[in-house]
Amino acid sequence: QVQLVESGGGLVQPGGSLRLSCAASGFTFRAYVMSWYRQAPGKERELVASISTFGEVTNYEDSVKGRFTISRDNAKHTVFLQMNSLKPEDTAVYYCNARLLRVESWGQGTQVTVSS
Repeated sequence: QVQLVESGGGLVQPGGSLRLSCAASGFTFRAYVMSWYRQAPGKERELVASISTFGEVTNYEDSVKGRFTISRDNAKHTVFLQMNSLKPEDTAVYYCNARLLRVESWGQGTQVTVSS
């Protein structure tokens, strides 16, 4: 059974940092492209960052470039999102996504709130 479990969200002040983790199980982790999405209230879910199977290629949404870093540890079946210089507009539920061709799975999400 595929499981993606996010952790690391919370309340942080503007300019602060958080590190999200997504622990994966039930599938061949190293074969899947891993991504982080987010959904703010009243907005559509958007892709934040993605990382190729062995981490050689990463992509970022324009507004997070230079502030967020996606990484993965295939031995530990975990993908991370390091978020620095957080802004109030980064407030959203962050979701972990695993994709192989047309097959994809989602985690339950973790809330990130950036507020003073």
